[in-house]
Order: sequence, then C-alpha cells, then structure tokens
Amino acid sequence: MCGIVGLFLKDPALEPRLGELLSDMLITMTDRGPDSAGIAIYGKPGPGRVKLTLQSDRPDEDFETIAERLSHVTRTAPKVAVKSSHAVVQLPAAALDEARAFIRRALPSVRVMSAGESVEIYKEIGLPKDVVARFDIRSMRGTHGIGHTRMATESAVTTLGAHPFSTGLDQCLVHNGSLSNHNNLRRELARSGIIFETENDSEVAAAYLTARMAEGFDLGGALTKALDDLDGFFTFVVGTRTGFGVLRDPIACKPAVMAETERYVAFGSEYRALVGLPCIDEARIWEPEPASVYFWDRDRSAGERTMAA
Repeated sequence: MCGIVGLFLKDPALEPRLGELLSDMLITMTDRGPDSAGIAIYGKPGPGRVKLTLQSDRPDEDFETIAERLSHVTRTAPKVAVKSSHAVVQLPAAALDEARAFIRRALPSVRVMSAGESVEIYKEIGLPKDVVARFDIRSMRGTHGIGHTRMATESAVTTLGAHPFSTGLDQCLVHNGSLSNHNNLRRELARSGIIFETENDSEVAAAYLTARMAEGFDLGGALTKALDDLDGFFTFVVGTRTGFGVLRDPIACKPAVMAETERYVAFGSEYRALVGLPCIDEARIWEPEPASVYFWDRDRSAGERTMAA
C-alpha cells in the first residue's frame, strides 16, 4: 500500500520548517505502511563540496574512525556528522569517486544512502514517528524533500529496501505501486554501469530516471520517457538538486492529491497528509491526472508543469 509525501518550498521563509512540516505529513501516513520509513531532505549546497549519507548497523565501530581513514584516501579531512545509524560525510567534490570506491572496498558493512551537493537521505525499519525522532528530522531545514512509509508486500523488510532510493547525484525517488518489467530494465541499466543495491523494483525506477537524465533529459523529460518504457502501476515522487516531480501511470489506481500555493507545492497519498500545512485552505487542490508529468524546478519558472500527450 505505502504512503508518500513531498514538499517543494517556493518561499525561503519556510525553509527552516521543512523538516517539521515533512515529518508531520509522513507521520500522518503511518497506517499506509508501518514497516519502514525514510525522508530525503534537500538543503543549500556548499560550494565545491558534496555529501555522502552513510548507514551502518554497527555505527559505533564503522563511524568512529571513518574521517581519519577517508582522509588518507582523499588527502583532506572530511567533516563527519553521526546521527544514530547514519553519518553525513562532507568532502571536496573532486574526492567523491575515491571516497565511494574506498567505502565499497574497505567498509562492506557501510551502505551509501545518497550522494550529492544538497541531498541527505535517512531511512530505517520502524514507524515514521520513530524514524523522525531517531534522526531529529524536525530540526532540519531545506528547500524541498520527499518521504515514504512502506508496507513491504513484495520483498523483505530491510533498511536497504526502504524508500527513498537514490541512484544518481542529488536524485531520489519514492514509489507506490509495482512494476512488471523491472527485471529486464535492471539488466539493461546494469550493462550501462549502474550498480544496484537491492532487488526492489523501485530502485530500478530510480535508476531508469538517472540514466535518462544522464542522457540530457531534464526531470520532466525523463518522467515523460518513463510513460513509454515502464510497465505496471505506479505513483512516483522524485527529487533532484533543484527539482521536484510527480508521475502517475495511465490507470492511476494509487491515490494521490496535490496542493499548490504561492509558498509551496505539496503531495500526499491522501489529503489528510496536507491539512497541517500553512494556509492549506487557500491552496489550489487537485488530483494529478493519469499519464501526466508534473514538475517544478528552481532553475525555471515556479510551478512549471509539462503534461504528457
């Protein structure tokens, strides 16, 4: 079943409240998926720097010396902020590939949740309220974010199986539904060099969008291509460094509602996820159309939408 939320802020005055607003939206969706939960927060990027969000089942052991060990590889001392089972490592952008290769080679119990200039992803097994409290999500500020609470109907309940999925720099996706052609797509994408961490079909959807954007498509264009190439039923909410997008399949059997004001764009699997947002009574509220792409990008005019034919 699963529950999805998303919030794209147009008004910078709301940025200190992003974590608080997104947390309340996600907690409201708890009964749609109590197995695991996750949130992606997009903050302001640091010039020339990237962030790796890491997860470990033994953080005391893995994260205690990670700054020192990475400094030998990247030849600079990274900043490390440990939050429960996760750690956010900030390092020069030029050192990213070396750092990721070292982690994969020398720290097999550490998983990369996300990488990029602005995104941080936190996800774990458990109820949304517990995941939110564990990582102090309410205190986080940012420009936009997405969240997901999962009911695992097709795979095991694990941290890696939780959403959001990130397969490209500053890109992530949450998904409600099921893809029927994900195995073929996985093989095609793996041949192009994308590395998969799970058997989840949602990770394949995320990787598909990463591949299309690497070819030069913007978020709206990549989502439009997905209508031709992805089979099954799905509702996607997607984040990029500057953008936020929504797509439903042509049948659109999964529930979805959106709201837009001069201050924000919001998405929820149900309207009740949106009722606590500021001035929601003044919002334009609608159900996103089937087989239609909705996306907003900070580098383009606010509220831009591209409708698929």
